[in-house]
Amino acid sequence: MRVALLTYSTKPRGGVVHTLNLAEALAVSGVDVTVWSLARQGDRGFFRAVDPRVRVKLVEFPEVGEESVTDRIVRSIALLRKAFTPQDFDIVHAQDCISANAVGPCIRTIHHLDEFTTPVLAECHEKAVVEPYARICVSAAVAAEVTVGWGLTPTVIPNGVLAQRFIDAASEVGGIDRWRQRLGRYVLAVGGIEPRKGTIDLVEAYHLVRRRLPDVGLVIAGGETLFDYRDYRAEFDALCDELDVEPVILGAVEDDELPGLVAASSAFAFPSTKEGFGLAAMEALAAGRPVVTRDLPVLREVFGGTVRYASTPTTFADALVDVMSTERDRGPGRALASSLTWEQAAKSHVEFYRAHPMP
Repeated sequence: MRVALLTYSTKPRGGVVHTLNLAEALAVSGVDVTVWSLARQGDRGFFRAVDPRVRVKLVEFPEVGEESVTDRIVRSIALLRKAFTPQDFDIVHAQDCISANAVGPCIRTIHHLDEFTTPVLAECHEKAVVEPYARICVSAAVAAEVTVGWGLTPTVIPNGVLAQRFIDAASEVGGIDRWRQRLGRYVLAVGGIEPRKGTIDLVEAYHLVRRRLPDVGLVIAGGETLFDYRDYRAEFDALCDELDVEPVILGAVEDDELPGLVAASSAFAFPSTKEGFGLAAMEALAAGRPVVTRDLPVLREVFGGTVRYASTPTTFADALVDVMSTERDRGPGRALASSLTWEQAAKSHVEFYRAHPMP
């Protein structure tokens, strides 16, 4: 079986992480896998090394001058469509709206649903849901949204988790000490500064946390997106100034360094307003960190009783203070993370591919 997995970026975003881990697990199981992606900003590879059993095809995406988000996405679709060779594969599996619009008949994983007001982007989103001949979601909650919105019934195949990386990091005292010497005691959020990640709510919550735990800092890691969030970032900066909050903004963290950064945190904050699964929070559970997430149906489904839930900055702050002030049993969270393997995800995907051959 020759499978093409397609993603829109080489940077460490959730869908890209999913694509690489799935590709590697499929390759281990004997599937002939090629990962296709646009290579932005002169990238010559993904954010981490990829198992050599996986072929990688990068489509150069040259930078141009001032370009709107709409124009950038339309150009992304056109370049990927021109380069992709569907005839070389038995299964074409798109992981996002861009690749689903670019490649013709395909299977689509719908990680989460977006809302666009720009007509071109709204059309791209719509087509990427309705035109694939088969669909996968990583949670039942998102699959239910697709059913309600379009009358379609995606198959649910949960994410895998590389739990052992984070379990091991939690026992590497030297790595934890390096991060704590640099950052002190801190609440960590991973995903960058953008509306979907609820970053402004996090700043408000942290401001309240600091009143009760003044030695705790706020650290924000990650962040690479096609969208223009300059207005949101300006609002974030203005709020930080108003509340005298000085978060440490790390940007993208090297893949080998991320488990130690997570393991060294005092708590992991996950205030996202929309998620498909919550992989970063699951990795934090594997590292033994207490996690506070926004109270969303999808996160209730995925995490059950292993995390604390909150709906407002005030309740988020209360939960963060509580989990940093009381000892909690790390066992259930680690057991949940360890139970979700990419080996099982790959097996389920192969079964799905065989049941849904290309038309």
